[in-house]
Amino acid sequence: MQQLDFWIAKRARQCPQKTALIQIETNERWTYGQFMKQIEWWGHHFSVNQFQEGERIAVLMENSIHSFAILFACRLKKLIYVPLNTRLAQEELDYVISDCTPSILLTDKVNEQLAKNLMASCQLYNEKPFTEEHFTYDWQDEPQLPWLLIYTGGTTGKSKGVVLSYEAVTANAMNTVISWGLNEEDCTLNYMPLFHTGGINALALPILLAGGQVVIGKKFDPEIAIRALDDYKTTLSLFVPTMYQLMTDTDYFHESNFPTIKAFLSGGAPCPKPIYDRFIKRGLKFKEGYGLTEAGPNNFVIDAEIAVTKKGAIGKSMLLNEVKIVNHAGEHCKQGEVGELYLRGSHMFSNYWNNVEETEKAFCEGWLKTGDLAKFDEDGDYYIVGRQKEMIITGGENVYPQEVEQCLIAASFVDEVAVIGVPHHTWGESIVACIVSKQNSPMTEQTLRTLCKERLANYKVPKQFYFLSELPKTAVGKIDKKQLLQYVKVQSGIK
Repeated sequence: MQQLDFWIAKRARQCPQKTALIQIETNERWTYGQFMKQIEWWGHHFSVNQFQEGERIAVLMENSIHSFAILFACRLKKLIYVPLNTRLAQEELDYVISDCTPSILLTDKVNEQLAKNLMASCQLYNEKPFTEEHFTYDWQDEPQLPWLLIYTGGTTGKSKGVVLSYEAVTANAMNTVISWGLNEEDCTLNYMPLFHTGGINALALPILLAGGQVVIGKKFDPEIAIRALDDYKTTLSLFVPTMYQLMTDTDYFHESNFPTIKAFLSGGAPCPKPIYDRFIKRGLKFKEGYGLTEAGPNNFVIDAEIAVTKKGAIGKSMLLNEVKIVNHAGEHCKQGEVGELYLRGSHMFSNYWNNVEETEKAFCEGWLKTGDLAKFDEDGDYYIVGRQKEMIITGGENVYPQEVEQCLIAASFVDEVAVIGVPHHTWGESIVACIVSKQNSPMTEQTLRTLCKERLANYKVPKQFYFLSELPKTAVGKIDKKQLLQYVKVQSGIK
């Protein structure tokens, strides 16, 4: 990608009166023309404060359309936008701040006190519309400059700062628009956190690139979300499986027809098959995607009609990126063989911030090693089997937690499940299932064990079952298996 215009400015020139962004809670609406003025104002603000190229602008705020203005203003002034996870503890945020050393921390009223505890140089951003005064700007096409610095969830250790260039972010947006067929009539409802790549890059920026409309919500509520899907005539939206579980449990889900929805997208974690069934029963199109902060996050495309018959499939590679599956010997996997998923394309991250060693480990001859295990079928459709680090080796046999989880979640009395491996003196690792049962269910450990034995090889059957009121979640709604493992170790007396 040799030249990249400041495409949001071009979009503002082409359709200045078209609605770009809406905030659900306040009903604040920006046209593309107003959006550009917000960007220019923030760019002017950064210039007045003499921020220099490459300095980091940290943002600690609830989901807000204002964050998009700050994001694009950072690119305009060659600054690096650092969205902070509002759900982290202060100690965790202290680490991120010390790692990226931002020049300023922008915050909202909700997070103001935490921001002051983190940095002396913090500023409460202005939620009111800015002046209509026009601020000029000079665009310099340097696509490789860092634009976004997103810190990963850190479920497997300390958070790593993922550096994404303007080229990488735009390549993902372009690839998504082309491969998913987005256009100016599309509208997405976004409750995904805007400190996460799913909130920024999965649909929001691609739909803005296409000239569509992005509706932002702060705190997810299943009933409000379902009403908003209809009220704003949403065509495509992404939620994590946990959100879909809550949405499909409401009466509103069964009462609404969702007339404008092209498809519901699920991401962030493998989606339980019962959730698929709820959408299929309603005649609604539902499919899964796959991505990670370091790659896009969008990498695959699948027709909703195919997704119905191949539950769990993520489809084929999108148009402008490459994928392959590699075994332990570094060879291409054959059909049905499980190996590590590798990705390549212009949408890849540049490096981990201040971490040369981890950056070098992440790549192999230009390919990103995702750490995810995958396979493909006779039609060339890909499936994610699980995380390489989560694979359980018990008695020399490989067990993929997702396979056991899908077996257990199929039971009508199981609400949530997570399968992990814990150290075992004889078998190396022992399989443990953590279960949340539905209210007033007749479930017992023996019932679950019998269910597994009917459908799985004996070595895949969990040796222990823990019944919990809820499973711990990360900030983006994924089940936190690291926390579960710590809990099980304490309960079992494992050091």
